[in-house]
Amino acid sequence: MIRYFICALILISYKGSAQKIDSTYLTLDSVIVESRNIKINDVSNPFIVSSISAKQIQQYGSRTTPEALIGTSGVFLQKTNHGGGSAFIRGLTGNQTLLVVDGIRINNATFRYGPNQYLNTIDMFTLNKIHVLKGIGAIEYGSDAMGGVIQMETKQNSQEHTGKLYASNASKFVSNQMESTNRTEIQFAQNKWNFIGGISFKNYGDIWGGESIGKQKPTGYTEKNYDLKVKININDRQELTTSSQNTIQKNIPIYHKIVLENYKTNQVDKQIHNLNYLKYKYTGKNKWLSSIIINASIQRSIEKRSLQKNNAVIVRNENDTIHTTGVTAEIISKPTSFWTINTGFDYYKDRVNSIANELNISTSTQISKRGLYPNNSIYNNSSLFNIHYISAGKFKIITGIRYNFLNIRITDTDLGNVVLKPSALVTNFGLNYQFNNNNALFGSLTNGYRAPNIDDLGTLGIIDFRYEIPSYNLKSEKSLNLEIGYKYNSRKSNFAISAFNMKLKDIIVRVLVDGKVINGYNVYNKKNIESSYIKGAELSYTQVLHSGFVLQTNATYTYGQNITKNEPMRRIPPFFGQTSLSWKHKNITLACRHQFAGQQTRLAKGDMDDNRIGMAGTPSWNTLNIDASIQMKHLDVNINFINILNEKYKTHGSGVFGMGRAVGFSINWKL
Repeated sequence: MIRYFICALILISYKGSAQKIDSTYLTLDSVIVESRNIKINDVSNPFIVSSISAKQIQQYGSRTTPEALIGTSGVFLQKTNHGGGSAFIRGLTGNQTLLVVDGIRINNATFRYGPNQYLNTIDMFTLNKIHVLKGIGAIEYGSDAMGGVIQMETKQNSQEHTGKLYASNASKFVSNQMESTNRTEIQFAQNKWNFIGGISFKNYGDIWGGESIGKQKPTGYTEKNYDLKVKININDRQELTTSSQNTIQKNIPIYHKIVLENYKTNQVDKQIHNLNYLKYKYTGKNKWLSSIIINASIQRSIEKRSLQKNNAVIVRNENDTIHTTGVTAEIISKPTSFWTINTGFDYYKDRVNSIANELNISTSTQISKRGLYPNNSIYNNSSLFNIHYISAGKFKIITGIRYNFLNIRITDTDLGNVVLKPSALVTNFGLNYQFNNNNALFGSLTNGYRAPNIDDLGTLGIIDFRYEIPSYNLKSEKSLNLEIGYKYNSRKSNFAISAFNMKLKDIIVRVLVDGKVINGYNVYNKKNIESSYIKGAELSYTQVLHSGFVLQTNATYTYGQNITKNEPMRRIPPFFGQTSLSWKHKNITLACRHQFAGQQTRLAKGDMDDNRIGMAGTPSWNTLNIDASIQMKHLDVNINFINILNEKYKTHGSGVFGMGRAVGFSINWKL
């Protein structure tokens, strides 16, 4: 309670000087969610979606895209290292959740089970909104959307006047040299076309943890991003959008490996992600051809790693490059005023190049080795889908079907050639019954799946605290999610509560190979042998109070059980959430945020064996943050007081402790 008392004192002290309250802050806007190019009002949506805007990201002083999701209802963030950040949705993460940018899949054939770093390759400065779809997404986007989808929408040119160049520059700093970033952005528009582009430079220093943790060295790294989006209006019915997004990260240490596993060097030397796409949209008058959308994309992901044990003469260097070509096409039909249909196909092709070498620093000799994945592997991922959005009086229905078929070709110099052709057929059904303008009941029954990828099938090498060998007889993982809930929406209040139960089968898991040890690590391979279930509940509430105050709170409970092993599922988040109290007067906004997580001592054996968790599990924690911002015509200033009680904490499963007491300062010039 002391945290809320501190918040109240600070906000009331500012409120006392107010003479006029900004009336626009006294009502709540309806949230519009766009999924697969269909816009849905959240009130009538039969699913739970959490959203965060670019404005919120700026005001909260978020460091990265993953960290922007901290405090978002239903999203728990794990950080293996400072350069990572893996979001848990409905108890699942890694390759069991899907990342989408502007409708394009980011997950590729080497996304691994468990936490990964790839969400952090999306520059948060480029984002306009993030929507988190929970327990759904397989019909809309395909494989991997078992826990849900993190759907990211990049900025559009927002300037109304043509023929004028607009520029902005944002600089951000965090005490103890933990961050210094700079973003420059320009926008220009003519009658038929416009563009927005920018470049970001980021220098993240080593993290200082709370209480006695001190400086966690090495954890810092550097990053550069550059992007450009051009939109061309061909005529009243046709438009063309082209975009290029690029991220380069360098020298990202894997901190827990260095401090806990006797490594002199264990880092990602370079992480690169390039996304380029060309999107065509036609808007027609025919009810069966209301819109035609075609999107062609090219992605390149490069990950270079280096590893060296203390007192060892061998330095291992690994280099994985994934080239992804994608084409998506869809037709939006509106046969009636209450019925919308989205029909189309997705095609993605990944080519995986993976090499490695071992350098003997005492003899300066180098030996080529097999990479982490089979070199020159091909992963073809094709889907057909059909989705229906129906409004029948007080009932809103979303239902659909998707058929996914894959052609996987693996060429392995050690194990021979393999061809696999798995497939999956999934459906969903969501129903929303709206009693009146404010109250609604909703429920859904949805299928999800995850097709085996190259990481599942062909990994050979050290992963976390184990040595993995290939497995070439895997099939798709499957999920069945049942959810029911209630929503209340008005100009002053938003409330949503839901309960879900997800059944998982044919889960791909690592299995210990008895009696086999390589380089001091136990050996594992993968098999479809487990069944599990995850159940839980989620609550979110927003209330506009008097005198410009707004109260927001959310909480999530997740319980996972491995039926096959009769033990808890791995890495299940504890009870967690956030409560915030904010106040706005004219151009000044203040917010006090309390973030919390309970202890997690309900552990799987794999959790106990994981040196990031251990036998004792993860203690509970509470942090208090205060955010202040002033918005002027050409200048925005933000000050963030981070973890002001200097709490020592680590989110469950993380390899680094969270930031201790610190101050962040950002200034954004708009010209």
